[in-house]
Amino acid sequence: MTRRIVWREMVCALGIVGVCFVCAVTGLAQNTAPPVLEDLEGRIVFASDRSGQWRIWEIDANGENLQQLTQGDEEVHDVDPSFSPDGTKILYSSTRGGSTGIWTMPAEGGEATRVCDGDQAAWAPDGNAIAFRRENKIWVRDLAAGTERVVSPADWPTCSGPAWSPDGKTIAFAARWDAGNGIYTIPRDGGEPVKVYDKKGACEPCYTPDGKQLIYETETNICSVMPDGTKNRMVTFQAGVQRYARVSPNGKHIVYCQGISERGPWELYVVSIAGGYPVRLTEGGSDMNPDWK
Repeated sequence: MTRRIVWREMVCALGIVGVCFVCAVTGLAQNTAPPVLEDLEGRIVFASDRSGQWRIWEIDANGENLQQLTQGDEEVHDVDPSFSPDGTKILYSSTRGGSTGIWTMPAEGGEATRVCDGDQAAWAPDGNAIAFRRENKIWVRDLAAGTERVVSPADWPTCSGPAWSPDGKTIAFAARWDAGNGIYTIPRDGGEPVKVYDKKGACEPCYTPDGKQLIYETETNICSVMPDGTKNRMVTFQAGVQRYARVSPNGKHIVYCQGISERGPWELYVVSIAGGYPVRLTEGGSDMNPDWK
């Protein structure tokens, strides 16, 4: 289960105990210097309530040129933004129109177009399809044809947070069971899911650009694991709660949001994908659901 805002159930986070011990055991680079914001390139889109309601905002990865991209009535909330593969469009979830749906708009903001019912949408690498959640199932929609199909197993109770592999052949997602959350992968056309990791509330997976790692979140931290479930390690080890990690286009950094508790308020941070100390990117209001292009 993903812990997303507005229409998503938030899961209580566990306090961090014995941080120094955990860091020593997992081999984290505690003396790694934080990234230098001025050296970071690209754009980061995210959801924020800094203007009142949840809206889509954008900022340069170096911390400059903060701007609001979506507008709406007081009852409208926009979250979960995701850049298209070519960077020209943004896909996001919204309650505009009176029901939760998936929308697109130009990357610089502007007129929005409703795609379909659902939320938690992610672009296929070729930009021709999206994976998304509807009624706790993972669906794939062909954008040109408008056809849809369910790819998660019919008897799986709660699936969420789909993420495409860079080659477009596989979709990673989270599933919730009575025993807790787990991360799984499945062929894009459906099939038998393969377990990656199912401890510590693991959810919200995303692939690195080379497809060699899956970045995910636990109840409190951002972690990394190989798609076959090996080489599992912590990336963040700071106090508080870290959520919604996404990888930079060059695969060297991770942007995520951090709060003092699972209730926030949230701010965006950037850290080396190898771990170490992060640098804060935003402050003011709550900022969540980042994506980097």
